[in-house]
This record gives sequence, C-alpha cells and structure tokens, in this order.
Amino acid sequence: MAKTRAQRKAERRAREAEEQKRSGDGLEDASRAQHDTQTGKSGEVADVEAVEARIAAGVPESETELPDSPKPRSSRRAEAKAQKEAEKRKREEQKRREREQLAKKQKQAKVERQRGGFIGFLLSCWAELKKVQWPDRETLIQATAVTILFVAVAAAYLGALDAVFNELIQLIL
Repeated sequence: MAKTRAQRKAERRAREAEEQKRSGDGLEDASRAQHDTQTGKSGEVADVEAVEARIAAGVPESETELPDSPKPRSSRRAEAKAQKEAEKRKREEQKRREREQLAKKQKQAKVERQRGGFIGFLLSCWAELKKVQWPDRETLIQATAVTILFVAVAAAYLGALDAVFNELIQLIL
C-alpha cells in the first residue's frame, strides 16, 4: 500500500530526530528549543529602531517620520476641518451652478411664452426639429426601401382579395 505524503513526512521527521539524539549534543537541543520559542520584533519596535537609525545617520528629525505613523491630534483635526470646508465649498458651488441653470431655463421659458400665435408655434416646431436625431443616408435609403416594399405587398394582397370578393359577388348576383 502506498504511503501518503503526510506519512512520509512524519517518518522523515522521526528519522531526523533519532539522528540528532544519536549525534547528541545537549546544547543543540537547548538552542533549538530557545530558537523555536523566540518571537521576532514587533512592527512598532522595528519602526522605532529605523527612526533612531536615521537620526543617528544625520537625517533631520522632520524627515524621519514614517508614512503610516500616527499624526498628532492637532494636525488630524486641522486636516478634518480643511476637508469639511472643501466639501462645503464644493456643495455651495454645485448649488450656485444649479441656481444659474434654473434661472437660465426660467428666462428662456418666459421669452418663449411672450411670443404668441403663429410665430411662437413655428419657433417651437423649429426647436423640436433641432432635437430630432436624423438618420444617415444609408439608414434613410434602407428604411425607404422597406416602406415601399411593404406598401407594394399590402397593395397586391388587398388587390387579390378585392378581385376574389368581386368574383364572389358577381356569382351571387
């Protein structure tokens, strides 16, 4: 029966452990145990050591701040305040633009209402024709051909029905 990967790995570890016992230095086992239980430096300790190393190398302290290091409370407040003010200005600008557009539309509607009768009708027709999305030449030709073909088929069908009913009526009378 074939052994699984885990079984082979366990056997290999057992052989290695036996070999270490036979070669047997007690110091190696103690140092290995100590090595296995040691923890590395925490991220904060490593950051502090990096800043201290930079200061020792002569880099000014203002340039030694790490990008993700916490900022003083006062600077965070100042940034939050500046961000709120920027958002407020942006909202006010948006409202101002909306008011201008509304005023422009109202003025345009007032001018159109003043024109009456036939001229007002023609101007509104012209305005609507400007809004139409006109087809290109190829689409126009294709749509015209389809329309003419449909009218011809319908005329032939109705003509045939007329002829059949005309003969039927002549036989009855």
